[in-house]
Amino acid sequence: MSKPSIDQNQHRFEFETDPALEAFIERRAAAKAEAQALYWRFRLITIETMMLGLLVGAAGFALHQPPFLVFRAAVMVAAGCFASGILLIGLTGAIDKGIMRLRAWWRAR
Repeated sequence: MSKPSIDQNQHRFEFETDPALEAFIERRAAAKAEAQALYWRFRLITIETMMLGLLVGAAGFALHQPPFLVFRAAVMVAAGCFASGILLIGLTGAIDKGIMRLRAWWRAR
């Protein structure tokens, strides 16, 4: 017994695209992607901060340093890492916005 052949084209939905709807969908997708990118950058900075703090702590304990000294060093390294990561995210966003405004200004001239 053979299977009945199904024409793949008979199940296609033909429609005309609306440019305004396409532009709206693209804007929504871009906004959502930008928001998710910020979330993932912040998450990455947080994970790297914890990793560096723990590595400094582990290295200090492995070298038999006093616990308070190890804790202080780990916190200082983690704070510096977190601050520099947040600064990097902020400056990247500011420069991106500045370039977008400069490009819009340049096109409007």
